[in-house]
Amino acid sequence: MPLVEIADGEIFYESFGGSQRPTLLLLNGMGSQCINYPVEWCAMFVAAGFRVVRMDNRDVGLSTKFDAAPTDETGAAYRLTDMALDALAVLGDLGIDRAHVLGLSLGGMIAQTLAIGWPERLLTMTSVMSSTGELGYGTGSPEALALLTAPPADDRAAYVRAWIEGLRVWGSQAYADEDRWRRDAEAAFDRCFHPAGPSRQYLAARASGHRGDLLPAVRVPTLIVHGTHDTLIGPDAGRRTAELIPGARFELIEGMGHDYPPQLWERWVDLVADHAGVERAR
Repeated sequence: MPLVEIADGEIFYESFGGSQRPTLLLLNGMGSQCINYPVEWCAMFVAAGFRVVRMDNRDVGLSTKFDAAPTDETGAAYRLTDMALDALAVLGDLGIDRAHVLGLSLGGMIAQTLAIGWPERLLTMTSVMSSTGELGYGTGSPEALALLTAPPADDRAAYVRAWIEGLRVWGSQAYADEDRWRRDAEAAFDRCFHPAGPSRQYLAARASGHRGDLLPAVRVPTLIVHGTHDTLIGPDAGRRTAELIPGARFELIEGMGHDYPPQLWERWVDLVADHAGVERAR
């Protein structure tokens, strides 16, 4: 099992595709494990010309949990910069100097943090359904925020039920598939159920502050993607991010919510491959 040591634990990752290809590092959203980038989707990115690396952020999946970590006055045990350094540790363990980075939601915030603090390690950055952290942009609907901040489930049935209830609110309703949602939830629960981790990730994002003053200095080629039907982080947050980063490209996907149904995978692969300028694998 591939694990890389960090200062206070270990980070799990997996790699797909030949090492001679340009690397695409996939970063997850809050509470999301690397399996939320299914193997079939990773294979599509490989077919587009990438070497693909997916990882479990700290506090979820098979990476170290931070239950005993001290918290500061904000309640946070770590920051987005720590999670960015975890990503760099994965690249370092693979001997990768520079990579294309794709981050979803919280993963987009981590990708932005990398572009701000370590631009020399990024070839391109793609931030999807994410935000700058500034107040007044991307405010979720009351129903979505209530579900996001509800007490965590304490057993498998409750976990699956909460997963489906959330996607009924913020998912891409044009591609809704409750059987698929149930299978995904069961797979995530069975791989790792650790409800305290997502709460610490949420606090890390809040305690890290906004990036509105720093993003105008970013020179990493940037693609911003958002869905028209995202009720968790509204599309104005994506538009704002693109406005702040010089030369950023903004793509608004009709009908997409705060998820990534298989029907949209090919669209995403095409957008990212075009942005990265990779040659299709043969």
